[in-house]
Amino acid sequence: MAWFETWFDTPYYHILYKDRNFAEAEKFISLLIKHLDLPQHSKIVDLACGKGRHSVFLNQLGFQVLGLDLSKASILHNKQFENPTLKFSVHDMRNEISPEILPEKADAVFNLFTSFGYFEDEKEDEKVFQSVANSLKENGFFVLDYLNARKVENSLVKEQIITKGGIDFTIKKKIEDQHIIKDIYFEADGKSQHFFEKVKLHTLDEIERYAEKYGFESVRTFGNYELGGFDLENSPRCINIFQKKN
Repeated sequence: MAWFETWFDTPYYHILYKDRNFAEAEKFISLLIKHLDLPQHSKIVDLACGKGRHSVFLNQLGFQVLGLDLSKASILHNKQFENPTLKFSVHDMRNEISPEILPEKADAVFNLFTSFGYFEDEKEDEKVFQSVANSLKENGFFVLDYLNARKVENSLVKEQIITKGGIDFTIKKKIEDQHIIKDIYFEADGKSQHFFEKVKLHTLDEIERYAEKYGFESVRTFGNYELGGFDLENSPRCINIFQKKN
């Protein structure tokens, strides 16, 4: 199994990342919605939705939301939040979204907080763009919120210890073959544990090339969650706003 098929389904993943700044995330989403000027009741797909917090927030803002994620455990958790305008389903982002779970094309697809770049083969990355393009209405938006590869390379912290939920996580990072690899070591449930994350350091040029191939036009690139301009050397994020044109 691929690393993301095991690690994301463990309780330890959610312990390590449980203190993510959701206030910042909700502010970012609010700014994003205002920038896109999406009408209320628009249909949004939250692709790789995790435990659904951002899907729930988007729904509270008045949108019809479909949250999709490969993790069965996360989707099972999210089912408690469902209502007539908020649905969740297990889905691999490389595959087409079936009409059974998305009967009508979406107004926007959001892929937030570096939920891309997990795949070894470039063709699998392209499948994501193809699937998103086929899921969107004409002029629909695709928001790909990704890391800024140059900034990651320039500010890498090779080793640190993070304590969460009574567990000391030793995090070791390295860059290898255009990927950032994060090895995660800890003791839990009476034994030594080791998981890893591996994300491709896609450049902005590469991302825009994928987008153009599948009929997207680049509308704007932001460099942070306040929607500031993108600076290749210094921006912490590479937030791409694409619009489907054909």
